[in-house]
Amino acid sequence: MTRPNFLVIVADDLGFSDIGAFGGEINTPNLDRLAHGGIRLTDFHSAPACSPTRAMLLTGTDHHVAGIGTMLEMAAPDFQGAPGYEGYLNDRVVALPELLRDAGYLTLMSGKWHLGDTIDRSPWARGFDRSFALLPAGASHYGTRGGGGLSPVPTMFTEDDQFVTVGEDFYSSDAYTDTLLQYLGDRPESPEDQPFFAYLPFQAPHWPLHAPQETIATYHGRYDAGPDALREERLAALTQLGLCPPGVEPHPVVADGAPEWADMTDEERAVSARNMEVYAAMVDRMDWNIGRVIDYLDGTGELDNTVVIFLSDNGAEGTIVEAMPLRGPEIEAFVAKHCDNSVDNLGAPTSWAWYGPRWAQAATAPSRLHKAFTTEGGIRVVGFVAWPGFARQGEIGTAFTTVMDIAPTLLELAGATHPGTEYRGREVEPMRGRSMVPYLSGLAEAVHDADTGTGWELFGRRAIRQGDWKALHLPEPYGSGTWQLYDLSSDPGEVHDQAASRPDKLADLLELWDRYVEENGVIIGPISLFDLDADAL
Repeated sequence: MTRPNFLVIVADDLGFSDIGAFGGEINTPNLDRLAHGGIRLTDFHSAPACSPTRAMLLTGTDHHVAGIGTMLEMAAPDFQGAPGYEGYLNDRVVALPELLRDAGYLTLMSGKWHLGDTIDRSPWARGFDRSFALLPAGASHYGTRGGGGLSPVPTMFTEDDQFVTVGEDFYSSDAYTDTLLQYLGDRPESPEDQPFFAYLPFQAPHWPLHAPQETIATYHGRYDAGPDALREERLAALTQLGLCPPGVEPHPVVADGAPEWADMTDEERAVSARNMEVYAAMVDRMDWNIGRVIDYLDGTGELDNTVVIFLSDNGAEGTIVEAMPLRGPEIEAFVAKHCDNSVDNLGAPTSWAWYGPRWAQAATAPSRLHKAFTTEGGIRVVGFVAWPGFARQGEIGTAFTTVMDIAPTLLELAGATHPGTEYRGREVEPMRGRSMVPYLSGLAEAVHDADTGTGWELFGRRAIRQGDWKALHLPEPYGSGTWQLYDLSSDPGEVHDQAASRPDKLADLLELWDRYVEENGVIIGPISLFDLDADAL
């Protein structure tokens, strides 16, 4: 049997209901076609933030094992020198492209890396034959055009084993797609002789919100009713599509200081609505670029033998301070001093904006909160798998899955295996994910058995899940500061805490939590990252 190609597409900070096939109003015809043709996953989970998810995706194991125990940008003193907290993809893990290249695959990447900021920690060093990568967490989507190089965060690009600069015509989604298409086009005349693994991790729609003006214009006025109206619209669409239970109780919006729409001035509402217009345009443009890749593969006759996996790396971005608690205020000060965030300039290279917690929770509803939290709003993400070779196509998949399941799935389809505990003379950790192939093939009703415990931790925020039961620990004001308990089968919004009424179930989950901490080397520091300031580092 011919081994399939793999195209793994990652959106950065995309909300659960942003694309049309998941209830959104944004124009995403290419993603919608793929999603409706494949299996839409409604219980698919990431880490709470970008680099931890990318580590899990590319290794099939927990990010605390893979070197991203916390985000490099957020490394507190407690983590210095701790195994699993190196801030880059470490040598205790084998990267998926390394194993696929060993198995004869051509491995290609174009997009955001965020797993190391030196050449010896770049995609080139972890198994990619060709790669063009943004190394850090984020940057201007315009490169240097029109002053877009002005940035409160460092910008570093590599191509293969060299640092490179980008040109005046750079726009992230276009450039990443152009490069991947170039790499695919550079293959021999008979590309079917070597299958490929193509990794396309977009920078969009991560802040700063930047998009071509002609695309922004198509959304003019669309969001003038505000985020609460959009949230109701999205929830209704999710229910109609069968992606959300009828009558579900959504978690109340956590305002986090963002004012009610009715209490804002006309100018404040105009700025806020414009930010959402730009965000929508970023998603729209990303979809257009995905369509270019799909059309190329269709034209070469390779699409039907290409497994397409699409996901977001975490829930929608709520506030920059919550996502980057140490750097957030610094970035806000830089933007206020150097950037032009007037209404007419939003989306342009000299702007630098994000859309805030209310718009984010329109996209994560009915779930609780958003990116950077271990609540469902932070870790339950949009995802689908499309390939004619799977029996489960054109379906809605309700099985619990995680981003760690992608690597073992692709290895099984490639006829390759993980080496276990040793790779090229060094000790490595086994994968913790499970192959989805039996489930996607219709041979199993679940990916993980009922006894499996899955844990999450980032910034001291914690969660452990077994079956439909989930224990959650958040500091005030986002939680109680103690463990809470939720039955996600009847309460997907994590609204009704059952810790007091079901102490037996909570005790069982906390045993699993202790095991998770021990097996993955999780450090819960004596101080909260959110009590630190930048001067403490």
